[in-house]
Amino acid sequence: MSLLIKNGTVVNPAKKQNEVADVLVKDGKIAAIGQNLSAEGAEVYDATGLIVAPGLIDIHTHLREPGQEAKEDFHSGTQAAAAGGFTRVVTMANTNPVVDNAALVRGLQKQAELTGVVKVEFIGAVSKALKVRNLLKWAIWQKLV
Repeated sequence: MSLLIKNGTVVNPAKKQNEVADVLVKDGKIAAIGQNLSAEGAEVYDATGLIVAPGLIDIHTHLREPGQEAKEDFHSGTQAAAAGGFTRVVTMANTNPVVDNAALVRGLQKQAELTGVVKVEFIGAVSKALKVRNLLKWAIWQKLV
């Protein structure tokens, strides 16, 4: 399947590109960027007045999972992200329970892969249960303070 995005403002920081152009996507990958592109049988989308850019990354999200899935879960949060042009999000550790151990992160990664719409990365807490005193105890034990 092919998609031809016509007349969008293509913004590609990697190539220092910011111009009105067409983008041809074949099998989910960009096949060509240029002027007056055509492709037999491609679905054509007129992007006049719109920006065509690489997916955005939100490095500070609160997806509320685990613990508050009634407010938002990986599926609903990543749906919202995708609707806003985000292809990857990074979720914070201050959930309930706190994301403070590798086993929990592995389980959450699996859940996010199964139910998420975009890629989800995780920031783990630097201290157990987000308690500064635990970090200070470790620092004192390591003679860092």
